[in-house]
Parts: sequence; C-alpha cells; structure tokens
Amino acid sequence: MKPFTFERATSPEQAVSAFAAQPHAYFLAGGTNLVDLMKLGVEAPGHLIDVSRLALDTVETAPGGGLRVGANVRNSDLAAHPAVRSDYPALAQALLAGASGQLRNLATTGGNLLQRTRCPYFQDLSAPCNKREPGAGCSAREGATRDMAVLGHSEHCVATHPSDMAVALAAYDAEVELLGPEGTRTVPAAAFHRLPGDTPERDTVLRPGELVAHLTLPASPAGARAGYRKARDRASYAFALASAAAVLALDEDGTVRHAALAFGALAHRPWRARTAEEVLVGTRADADTFARAVDAELAAAEPLADNAFKVPLARGVAVRLLTGLAEPPQPAANRSAGV
Repeated sequence: MKPFTFERATSPEQAVSAFAAQPHAYFLAGGTNLVDLMKLGVEAPGHLIDVSRLALDTVETAPGGGLRVGANVRNSDLAAHPAVRSDYPALAQALLAGASGQLRNLATTGGNLLQRTRCPYFQDLSAPCNKREPGAGCSAREGATRDMAVLGHSEHCVATHPSDMAVALAAYDAEVELLGPEGTRTVPAAAFHRLPGDTPERDTVLRPGELVAHLTLPASPAGARAGYRKARDRASYAFALASAAAVLALDEDGTVRHAALAFGALAHRPWRARTAEEVLVGTRADADTFARAVDAELAAAEPLADNAFKVPLARGVAVRLLTGLAEPPQPAANRSAGV
C-alpha cells in the first residue's frame, strides 16, 4: 500500500472542498471495497477524506411520501428499518443477499452504490485492463468469461457491476442526490451507473469531486408487491450469477397495471428491463406472459464464450420472481407452515 494523507471531514460541504484542494483525493466511508483495492494496488489515493462520521446516517420520510436515505446509513440498518421491510421489501432482500453480516454492519449505502467490479482481471495488476488503464486492452474478453456480462458490454470491457442493492434501487425508480463543487443535483438510480462503451474506466456519471449524499425512494404504486431473487454459486456471501428485482401491481381482474424489472450481474450496470415492462403493462399476469416479456428483454443478450448459461438462468430467476409476486398473498398461518 502506498503512503497517503488523511483528514476527517466535518460537513458534506467541507468534504467536497477538501476533495478539490488535494490531488488524487478519494472519499472514504465504510472502506469495505476501497481498502481492499488499495491493498491490491488497484487504487492508490494520495489523500483520503473520511466522510463516515458525517450526519448522513438517517432514514426519513421524504416530502410527498417515500423515504430519504442518508449515504452513511449502514447496510444492516437499512435492511432492518421497519419502513424498508414493509414498503420496500425488494431492497431489504437485496441488502441481506449482498454480503456477510459483518460487512453489512460496516458498509454504507453510498459505498455500496459505488463499489467497483469484482472482475479478476481488474483486480490483477499483471493483466491488461481498460478499466484500470485505458487503452491497455481487456483480458477478460478472451479469458475466463463465466461471470462476465451478456448485455451492454463492449469490445473494451465485459465486466459486471456487483451490487445487489443497486438492482433493487433501479426497480424502485430511486434517485441519487449528489453534492459537488457546483451544488446539488439528482440523477435516477437506473442511470447512475454507465455501460462501458469506449470509456470503461468510468463506472458512474459522478463528476469530479461529487459526493453521494442521499438516496430517495418514491412511494410505491398502490397495491404493489415487490421482491428480489438471486442465483449464485453458494447460498451465503457470493456475488450473483444472475439476479432480478421486480415491482408489480395488478388490477382486480389480474391485468398488470405497473411493472418494474431490473437485472443484476448481467451488465456493467444494473439493467432496467424497459422492453419487458412495455410487454407486461396491460396484459394478463401469468407465467406465459412473464416468460414472453423476459424473452423480449433478453433477446438483446450477446453471451461470451463461457457464459451463455446466464441467459436461461436470468430468465428463470425473473419469471419465477414475477410469478410469485402475482400470486395472492398467503395467510400468515399458511406461510409459517410452509404451505
């Protein structure tokens, strides 16, 4: 690990000013990803600005309904928050699926959103990687591609984004509030992360010196049900091979009134399934309709040498999730009995 200087920010505005005053500055919150990358030599900040003690650690009711979540809210606290569990179950489920309990106790909401890819070529300094060093080449494209992208990748990068939480945020139409040298701005969570294109070194739309301050979750549509499903190699603490978050609201006759679907582990960013949603709205909610909608979305997939299995896997995850959400809720006694 290379030497660096360190300071603790006293306010969000002071943190942004400190970033502008120092070369190679980084914000540090929980450190569960950045510190690992520093140890590997992938990241080498010259100056760390500790923002972990800023007063951005509350979950509050947003004006007009919904929730406003501070960037320093710990993942464990957000997953356990009563309003999240009752009104945004897909978010709670995604957070609980995302890491070990120890990591959730330390990781922050903002840090989760900003974590970098777990592509092994990105983490290996001996392997050329356009994300680490633009123009170096992409070792993953002709290497082991089992865990790589099947949607939205480019010749310059085939890495996937690892966050479970970000997939749920995309399905909920959340917004990310950013504080920077030019003031505050808000971007949709579904548009916060980028596809690689010709600049895979840029993971997000963050501008230099911007700090993630809050997330806002809008009020859910009336009668909506939501959930998150994840397929992975083992049952605990593993990154997704394919995942899906969905929000579904039906009319009394079983017609889909609202549908939001997002995939994880298939692309360089959480993949909002707009094509599938267009197919779903106004149609009958059943397994055949869900399969047809998901197939329309995944028709754009371009699997690599080792990961064609991700397409049917993602299809199964999404169809099963949507089918479960469309079923009438079971009485509590039946659920406890496993009926």
